Amino acid sequence: MSWRIRIANTTDLLAQRASMARSILSRMVGLLNRSGLADGEGLILPRCRAIHTWFMRFPIDAVFVDRQWQVVAVHKALGPWRMTPCVWGAQAVIELPAGQADRARLGVGAQLVLEPLEGQKILTPG
Repeated sequence: MSWRIRIANTTDLLAQRASMARSILSRMVGLLNRSGLADGEGLILPRCRAIHTWFMRFPIDAVFVDRQWQVVAVHKALGPWRMTPCVWGAQAVIELPAGQADRARLGVGAQLVLEPLEGQKILTPG
């Protein structure tokens, strides 16, 4: 499943194509088997309040959102071998290429909109 993620009431795109890690295996592997994220790519981890970048080979931006896809925390340029604190109130994390949060002018309180790319239903992260 792929989604476009944009900031509500703007033309700013956070991700042109983000996949959703729903299975246990896809959540465990995450971005570990990747050498990087291309511009416009992202990974959504539902039901997640903290992440680590152990064994990863590249930095990422981690955007934590609540049930309504409102941004509750942003961790920018999180390098390999790092870990975020638990973000209370978060229901999902969106992993993006490092620098994407700044390019999209994203901050806490921003409302995100997920648009299905393949005829999927709109959903909430919880």
